[in-house]
Amino acid sequence: MPPEKSRKPLDLQQRSALAGEASAAAAEVETALATPPNPRAAAFFDVDNTLMQGASVFHLARGLHRRKFFTTRDIAAAAWRQAYFRVVGVEDADHVAKSRISALAFIEGHTVRELEDLGEEIFEEAMAHRIWPGTRALAQLHLDEGQRVWLVTAAPIEIARIIARRLGLTGALGTVAEHVDGVYTGRLVGEMLHGPAKGEAVQALAEREGLDLAECAAYSDSYNDLTMLSLVGDPCAVNPDARLRAYARRQGWRIRDYRTGRKAARAGVLAAAVAGVATGAAAAGAAVRRRR
Repeated sequence: MPPEKSRKPLDLQQRSALAGEASAAAAEVETALATPPNPRAAAFFDVDNTLMQGASVFHLARGLHRRKFFTTRDIAAAAWRQAYFRVVGVEDADHVAKSRISALAFIEGHTVRELEDLGEEIFEEAMAHRIWPGTRALAQLHLDEGQRVWLVTAAPIEIARIIARRLGLTGALGTVAEHVDGVYTGRLVGEMLHGPAKGEAVQALAEREGLDLAECAAYSDSYNDLTMLSLVGDPCAVNPDARLRAYARRQGWRIRDYRTGRKAARAGVLAAAVAGVATGAAAAGAAVRRRR
């Protein structure tokens, strides 16, 4: 028999659409507020550097590394990406593309239940104290007005749900990792929930929940989330990168910055980050040599 023709690979736009649809389909309401007083309005919050200091997936990876999920070499690479993210404060396309190649691969072979159980521990250990109080207060304002509040993040949907539940929010949209019979394959469903994929997810959720996006608000720190921010009637730049800050000013959007002493501390953070990465890389090299 002739070999079966391989399926044509999806382009970025198709993967983003698939990721958005999958995330909206996987989203679950975390609170008991079934019929909010304002059912047409909601708020959407990015997580990394908007609601939480640093990258949530890095905090997750570090916690899993401590629990022997993967090697020091893997965590050294993750540390470098985190140092770049925190010091530069901007995500570039190449950086994101490289991250996607290894995104969530560290959970391959583990079960959904494992990640959920450990995610609860890691939130308390590494994430809870990194929540920006100012952004948390913004989310609470929407809840107090009878609106639903959703997180929209590139982090795994399982972790996004934990963060939403612990903060008393409505639910979350996140990256969907493929799993078979409750065991992760190490592959993503479509794309990471990043950039245009966030917009696709928000639109899909709005259709499912009967939201009027013109009555909704969205919050993010990154210019890469412009698609999501532009969908709603009330966009807000929180702890924005330079490009988003400039764009928000031109558009007359709200801007909120809850960081303190960021510029003064940047040099010290960079030095500490480089030192930490160098130490991690050295440890990784020694570990690899021992295995060989």
